[in-house]
Amino acid sequence: MSDYVTGDPIADTKAPAVPLENRWDQRKFAAKLVNPANRRKHRVIVVGTGLAGGSAGATLAEQGYHVVQFCFQDSPRRAHSVAAQGGINAAKNYRNDGDSVYRLFYDTVKGGDFRSRESNVYRLAQVSAQIIDQAVAQGVPFAREYGGLLDTRSFGGVQVQRTFYARGQTGQQLLIGAYQALSRQIDAGNVELHPRTEMLDLVVVDGRARGIVARDLVTGEIETHLADAVVLATGGYGNVFYLSTNAKGSNATAIWRAHKRGAYFANPCFTQIHPTCIPRSGEHQSKLTLMSESLRNDGRIWVPKRQGDERPPGEIPEDERDYYLERLYPSFGNLVPRDIASRAAKNVCDAGLGVGPGGLGVYLDFADAIERMGRPAIEARYGNLFDMYQRITAEDPYRTPMRIYPAIHYTMGGLWVDYDLQSTVPGLFVIGEANFSDHGANRLGASALMQGLADGYFVLPSTLNDYLGGTRLDEVPPGHDAVKQVETEVRERISRLLSVQGTRSVDSFHRELGLLMWDHCGMSRSREGLRKALERIPGLRAEFWRDVRIPGVAGDLNQELEKANRVADFLELAELLLIDALAREESCGGHFREEHQTADGEARRDDEHFSYVAAWEYGEKPVLHREDLAFEHVHPTQRSYT
Repeated sequence: MSDYVTGDPIADTKAPAVPLENRWDQRKFAAKLVNPANRRKHRVIVVGTGLAGGSAGATLAEQGYHVVQFCFQDSPRRAHSVAAQGGINAAKNYRNDGDSVYRLFYDTVKGGDFRSRESNVYRLAQVSAQIIDQAVAQGVPFAREYGGLLDTRSFGGVQVQRTFYARGQTGQQLLIGAYQALSRQIDAGNVELHPRTEMLDLVVVDGRARGIVARDLVTGEIETHLADAVVLATGGYGNVFYLSTNAKGSNATAIWRAHKRGAYFANPCFTQIHPTCIPRSGEHQSKLTLMSESLRNDGRIWVPKRQGDERPPGEIPEDERDYYLERLYPSFGNLVPRDIASRAAKNVCDAGLGVGPGGLGVYLDFADAIERMGRPAIEARYGNLFDMYQRITAEDPYRTPMRIYPAIHYTMGGLWVDYDLQSTVPGLFVIGEANFSDHGANRLGASALMQGLADGYFVLPSTLNDYLGGTRLDEVPPGHDAVKQVETEVRERISRLLSVQGTRSVDSFHRELGLLMWDHCGMSRSREGLRKALERIPGLRAEFWRDVRIPGVAGDLNQELEKANRVADFLELAELLLIDALAREESCGGHFREEHQTADGEARRDDEHFSYVAAWEYGEKPVLHREDLAFEHVHPTQRSYT
């Protein structure tokens, strides 16, 4: 009996049928415009204030729209984008090393293992240079060379230096730039900010997204906000695995509730494992800490050649070390893409060569770089990252190698969107990590910040104009039946959660779900393991609704209720993720099926049968709609980084 049913194919009809390099210009020219005087009459809801949401809110308000913006943090500056460390890609070719818009496009499609749309990726590469100019104009303190020019460095999966950075604080500095622009519009009255407020459902009226139902996280009050369009910029769903590099508050509620209202969910199984994370230290942990991929520029990754070698790393001579990435992938070395570096680390640890507690770690060693360039040069590039590592581990990475191990990081899946970034629900736009559009089966390092700012500053402001300029939108009264129905369902769900009064904490369910997902749908996946997880999920979900304990009341500050709402959604999303992983009978990027690998243990794609985006429609059984991928410029080949 199948886990899903197959529906009609789906297609992106918004990308113009013109040469690739002309598509974005043609789309912008053909898009309908909204008269500046009329923009003031439109309300646009933006959920999220990270790089995608903050840049979108600021830009739309600058255009003249009235923006109603939400974040569950106490300030937009606490969005998870602040945690991004290593850099942001842009095709400016400052190094004169052969970079170009086309090469960034090519690297991104190849890095994603040929599972992304050419149209979207090429536009991202085109817009990338504008992002750097925008950020510099805002005062973002990018690193500079001695002569004053912006400095760049390399990231995984490429052989050029196109990554702009601000030490190990790039996300924080870019977010401050977007926050400044947003704050200007808040002060001008063009943005109505609602902090400590969480979206709990989407209001759809006559088939169009017209608002959200949200909960004030301090007072517990349920509020409905109506608008002419809704923009979701709520990030990814990596916390379905419990232990991840995401902030603890990061969740999937906004996109999952939108999915249940009609928005297709695309490629949920495409989750990224980051190779450079501080290994877990015990059962007490509730999250993991990322060490920037930029460290792989100068750090060398190795393990002892002998199993069970417990000598301190400084006592292991060079000829007894295996610099396995340099050995296996000599062209790219330590800068292979994240999925490949992660699987290689897992393989050496599975072979008994891992270091640290439980043998779940490999060394990231800076001894050669410090000897070559001197400690001051390393401090200038990575000092804050080294300080963070030392505070967490009580080990000095200037004297002894860091220990790292892969962890759940980014999610390439998300709500399906067309070239305009509009979902299958008209009027619902999805930007940044919340959509699926640009990264395929594996995101190249330093491209998350690029996509978020491209969507928010440059793409959405054009395509949203087209929607609002070409759509007749009557006013929706607060007492509309569709609005009241959503409000009622939100209140009933909260009442149901509080009424269970069981014996298990919310975190205990989340931890069990996360371990199940990591064991059976993490770095390595098999039909047997996915089936085992799918058999357990319904029972775990039923047990949650039967035995979860949430103290407190609805109309008050109640963080356990917040978490319960989110974990309930994770328990549903996890099942779709597993079904998607089981249906994709191939290996590609971060999705590694043990049944589909080469003789060398690399991912083996099946382009004949799986060169498509899996867009899932919500139903009693998920409905699979395939969007076939066409490759006119980058022809799929077996990825090689040797």
